[in-house]
Amino acid sequence: MAITAAMVKELRESTGAGMMDAKKALVENDGDMEAAVDWLRTKGLAKAAKKSGRTAAEGLVAVVVDGGKGVAVEVNSETDFVAKNGEFQEMVAGIAKAALSVDTVEELAEADLGGKSIANTLTDKIATIGENMTLRRMAKLEGETVVSYVHNAATDGMGKIGVLVALTGGDEAIGKQVAMHIAAVNPAALSEADMDPAIVEKERQVQIDIARESGKPEQVIEKMIDGRMKKFVAESTLLNQQFVVNPDLTVEAAAKEAGATITGFIRVEVGEGIEVEKEDFAAEVAKAAQG
Repeated sequence: MAITAAMVKELRESTGAGMMDAKKALVENDGDMEAAVDWLRTKGLAKAAKKSGRTAAEGLVAVVVDGGKGVAVEVNSETDFVAKNGEFQEMVAGIAKAALSVDTVEELAEADLGGKSIANTLTDKIATIGENMTLRRMAKLEGETVVSYVHNAATDGMGKIGVLVALTGGDEAIGKQVAMHIAAVNPAALSEADMDPAIVEKERQVQIDIARESGKPEQVIEKMIDGRMKKFVAESTLLNQQFVVNPDLTVEAAAKEAGATITGFIRVEVGEGIEVEKEDFAAEVAKAAQG
């Protein structure tokens, strides 16, 4: 029986097995889907299927810099315990290095890591370590100089928050200070021009509603809104924020004193934006007992 790409895709989605393993299972069982599932289970290659529904909100962010190019990659696991596992960390380091040569997370999933794709490597690790894992995202940054910083480092180059800063001029010292500022303050954008217009407009509407509740004249309200929006932009944009190292200066002014211009940044935090289902302790114990 001819094995189609659609059949391989269906088997991968139902078992969590890698593409080549799914194809081999179908070939070995003449396209019989149920038999292929059983074949994968006997080989220990479908163990990942049981884990795939679990929320993976822990893990690591790894950062790698090569000349004027830097990349940050987030790989998630279910527990912080696995994030401290040397085998997991070695895999994440390899994934981050591979990310320097691709442009998207989809390309990264298909990139080679030790003779097999990263997607298949993850599937194998799910089976051996016993937790769901996901290659969630990657982000790249280029500039004259790119400096990295990892907050709450689990090991060299990876931890809970990864930051990349691109600079023109200056040196690594100011770059590292700015990166630490970004890790701590989490700016929304580099400058006002880089802010999401939808976020700015939403904040403006909130401030309009607040100001009108005061019952003051319209011309006073307009001045109140302008002032509050300037403050919002200053607090939200990296260049206009007070520098944590020296609050008397903005980040832009501090960089200028060091002979640098900040041209871009990336901040990636583990689990950012992932909704984690809360369970009571009894439910967690019962779930663990069921495997």
